[in-house]
Amino acid sequence: MFTFTSLGLLPSLEATLAQRGLHRPTPIQAEALPLLLAGRSVVGIAETGSGKTLTYVLPILHQLKNAEVAGSTVDTPARPRALVLVPTRELGEQVCKVFKQFTHDTRLRVRPALGGSAREVAVRNISGPFEVLVATPGRLLQLMDEGGLQLDDVRTLVFDEADQMLDPGFLPAARKIVAASPSHHQLALFSATMPQTLRELVAALFRSPPQIIQTEGSHHVVPTLTTRNRKVVDGKRIDLLKVVLAEPVDGGTLLFVNTHEQVDKLVRELTELGVPHLVYRGEMERQQRKVNLEAFRDGSVKLLIATDLASRGLDVEAVARVINYHLPHQLENYLHRAGRTARAGREGLVVNFVTERDAKLVERLDKVQARPGAGERGGRRT
Repeated sequence: MFTFTSLGLLPSLEATLAQRGLHRPTPIQAEALPLLLAGRSVVGIAETGSGKTLTYVLPILHQLKNAEVAGSTVDTPARPRALVLVPTRELGEQVCKVFKQFTHDTRLRVRPALGGSAREVAVRNISGPFEVLVATPGRLLQLMDEGGLQLDDVRTLVFDEADQMLDPGFLPAARKIVAASPSHHQLALFSATMPQTLRELVAALFRSPPQIIQTEGSHHVVPTLTTRNRKVVDGKRIDLLKVVLAEPVDGGTLLFVNTHEQVDKLVRELTELGVPHLVYRGEMERQQRKVNLEAFRDGSVKLLIATDLASRGLDVEAVARVINYHLPHQLENYLHRAGRTARAGREGLVVNFVTERDAKLVERLDKVQARPGAGERGGRRT
């Protein structure tokens, strides 16, 4: 049986894994960890919630601590040895949290440089020596252009949730970041999906062909997820929602809509009904988003209404159910939404509100939820 202890990780990392009850790697971890620990460049495609963050966190900390023990310490300010690029501030904060769970004994330093906060905060964060930088592309380029950050000692460069960074301006930015790093650096890219644009990004950035790992569950929902399609009759979504919310679940409900206008309408309707709820969307103040998310995390409020901002990288253990009040237009967005529940082997439920206009998407969903060999639990539909 393949376990974390068979990888030869630092004793401190093994001890932290054991303390957190983590013994057996997930499929993406089992395939990618040995390659990353050996210094190989990797592209990892795996379903949301499959443990991709830990897949690169462990090798980075293992390699950096070994270098330090061998006498190669980091003493120069603003000159990291590992760089993790993320599409959003929220995901960046989550990644930093995962790193810091494993740095109590290694004493390695992790610093964020994320968009959505004052530039001065990022400048202050990189003002001293540190080993790992977690950054959004825009903020990183700003710091590089100002001359306050050097990438000439980067040994591992990771693109996390890469399929969410594929706007037209990202490739030039990515090329610039890669060019500023040493030519011999290790490059890793992780994503939940592999659209053609991401294949083009891989071809452009990797100096030599990487090892591509695509788990059996990629482009599919996880096997611990149950999916229920509920028909919307005569456009009366709120009536259906009252019925669904009355069905008990052991945890919180994350409800997705597509537009800000849909958020506003639903908030008015739920307020009239006296249903406690909170909102998480892009045009809110960052601090208010944080307050709302924490109240949802601790169970103070059981219903969080969100746009797709909340489908990218947020890891909230309390999400027992996802409701697609309005189904997204793209399958990739659906997979990210569904990935907010049934994470790390836990059970989860997705309820889709379906109209005739959703027929084509539902047909595609049937394929990603019918997983060959997954058994009775794999992608259950009711």
